[in-house]
Amino acid sequence: MGSTGVRIAIDAMGGDHAPGEIVAGALRAREELGVKVLLVGDSQQIEAALPPKINLAQVEIVSAEEAIAMDEEPLSAVRRKPKASINVAMDLVKKQQADAVFSAGHSGAAMAAALLRLGRLPGIDRPAIGTVFPTILAGKPVLILDVGANVDCRPKFLEQFAVMGSAYSQCVLGTNEPKVGLLNIGEEDSKGNDAAVRAHQLLRENSQINFIGNAEGRDVLSGNFDVIVCDGFTGNVLLKFAEAVGGVILQILREELPQGLHGQIGTALLKPNLKRVKQRMDHAEHGGALLLGVAGVCFIGHGSSQAPSVFNAIRMAKEAVDNKVLQRIQSQYQILQSESG
Repeated sequence: MGSTGVRIAIDAMGGDHAPGEIVAGALRAREELGVKVLLVGDSQQIEAALPPKINLAQVEIVSAEEAIAMDEEPLSAVRRKPKASINVAMDLVKKQQADAVFSAGHSGAAMAAALLRLGRLPGIDRPAIGTVFPTILAGKPVLILDVGANVDCRPKFLEQFAVMGSAYSQCVLGTNEPKVGLLNIGEEDSKGNDAAVRAHQLLRENSQINFIGNAEGRDVLSGNFDVIVCDGFTGNVLLKFAEAVGGVILQILREELPQGLHGQIGTALLKPNLKRVKQRMDHAEHGGALLLGVAGVCFIGHGSSQAPSVFNAIRMAKEAVDNKVLQRIQSQYQILQSESG
């Protein structure tokens, strides 16, 4: 499929700033990336969020009568509200009327809707949410998965995460032979609980990945690993902590810059550097996390996503479609299963 033909279904009602910021980011993606965006949700609210210069005939709006609130239990809400915006968006992918879906709404609901409507890829037991972290090496991010889909993980789940993460790192992040690590409390093979030791053995024996060993907490942002796998409980704690640390560092930089005339001059000189610091640390630069393991390209955005985050998530979704991430994961598993059989 050519890049100009990529169609992205956008859950316009999901997120703290919906639909305004969601619509703004989607329209920017349409303009700059050449993607076709399908805005799913309350038609009146979406139309009200459109800028005056936009011709309604130029925008594809798919009506959805309901939305899922952040405080609702995800699985029951997805089943109880078949016409919720996230369900309608997933159905567009299922019917091949869209190539990918993005939602900044309830992440649990997005995962439940994806599983119920798209299903899992063959050979995948559990999907994983993968998110990209910056490292100390500029231009060399690390993919962490799972960051919230599975609180408890069997060793074989972690092995599957590693295969999926490697394929994504190659296809979308452009990494040649991604270096895979297992998040653990020590470098030695015998470190960790029983599940970690067994996962280490599976990863070591898997010929489809470039497993280089355990990754301690201090290694996550070192740039020595391209993909790090862990259970969703640990990954989510790591994600929230990293986001908080990034915000704290940026705030400290603002507070510690000199005051007065000299401070203004210094700040002006440092502005390009500070902007680059923010770009490297801000989760908005990566836009969202890919739900790997379902039979469709599905990006989950941060609940506080604003237009830049939405734009970047759509950009990454487009790259995942263009680079055939799903097909790559499936081919990797076919090879793996044939070897094990």
